[in-house]
Amino acid sequence: MKGLGNMMRQAQQMQKKMAKIQEELAEKTIEASSGGGMVTCKVSGKQDILELKISPEVVDPDDVEMLQDLVIAAVSEAIKKSQEMVANEMGKVAGGMGLNLPGLF
Repeated sequence: MKGLGNMMRQAQQMQKKMAKIQEELAEKTIEASSGGGMVTCKVSGKQDILELKISPEVVDPDDVEMLQDLVIAAVSEAIKKSQEMVANEMGKVAGGMGLNLPGLF
């Protein structure tokens, strides 16, 4: 029973640490761009799009598809980087607790 109590305590500690990290990550931002910086997207640690900048030079009414592709590329990369940041931070907590939680993050 002692082992179960220790495991429960560890789980509670990990839960508190993860909640704190989630709060901290919500305040962090990740930025990614495409088209050599012509389209830039800023995303929070919660994967919320905070900002999208489009350089006027890339706006061509005759080539809307290119602009759409650049926006998708910038947003996708920013979200991917944000997810990697979250997984990395959460992995530190799980690893620090001596737990191996594959696929959880």
